[in-house]
Amino acid sequence: MELLQGKRALVTGVANRWSIATGIARQMHAHGARIAFTYQGERVKDEVEKLAAELGGGPVLECDVTSDTSLRSMSNSLAREFGRLDVLVHSIAYANKEDLAGKVYDTTRDGFKLSLDVSAYSLIALVQTLRDQLEDNASILALTYLGATAIVPNYNLMGIAKAALEAAVRYLAFDLGERGIRVNAISAGPIKTASARQVSGLSKMLDVVAATAPLHRNVSIEDVGNAAVYLASHLSSAVTGDVHFVDGGFHVMGMFLPPAASGPA
Repeated sequence: MELLQGKRALVTGVANRWSIATGIARQMHAHGARIAFTYQGERVKDEVEKLAAELGGGPVLECDVTSDTSLRSMSNSLAREFGRLDVLVHSIAYANKEDLAGKVYDTTRDGFKLSLDVSAYSLIALVQTLRDQLEDNASILALTYLGATAIVPNYNLMGIAKAALEAAVRYLAFDLGERGIRVNAISAGPIKTASARQVSGLSKMLDVVAATAPLHRNVSIEDVGNAAVYLASHLSSAVTGDVHFVDGGFHVMGMFLPPAASGPA
C-alpha cells in the first residue's frame, strides 16, 4: 500500500546517502511521493543530485536558510518546477565543533546565534517562505534529539538549539492548525551520520543505546523514514505538535544497571 501516492514533498538537509533526510526521502518515495530537494553549498550538490535521480528525478534547488533572498529564490523555483507541497521535511542543524564539547558556559555569542539561526529559526523561515505553497492538511516534519530535553554530554549547544526547535514545532502547529496543517518532530536515536560524528563520544553513545534501550539495538535511517511516512500520511491525521521518538525506547529509561549489578536486592 502506497501511503503517499500523489503527494509532493520537499526534503531539506541531505548531505550524503547516510543522512537521516536520505532515509526519509527513500521511504517517502517508496510510498509514492514525488520528492524535491534543497541543498546548501556546492560541496553536497553532486550527492543530492544523484539521490534525486534515483528517486524520480525531482528538482534539486540551492537554499541557504540563513538568507531570505536564497529562501525566496528557492520558493520561486519550486513553484515553477514542482508545484504545491503536501509535505515539508526540515532536517537542518549546525553548531561550531568547539561548541559541541567542553562547557556550555564557554559558548560564544556568535556561535549561539549561528546555531539557533540554522537549527531552529530555519524551520520558521521555511514555513514563512512556503506557507502559501503548502496545501491545506499538509504535514511538516522536523528532526530533533533527546538532548533537547535531557542532558547528553557533549551535545551542549545543539541541545539548546533543538529545544528551541521543538518549541517552534508546537507554536507552528497552533498557528497552522486552522488550515489542517500538522507540524511534528521526530526524535531519532543516535545514528552515525556526518553531522552526528561532530559530537564527541558518538561511538560510546551508540554502544550505550544498544545496551540500554528496550529493543536492544540502535536505529537506522530506514526506521526514521518509516516514522516520517506515517506522520506525512493520513494515518496521523489527528497528530500535531508532537515529538515522536524513534530510538528503540531509549528515552523511557530512567536507569540501567549493567548485568553484573542487576539481580535481587
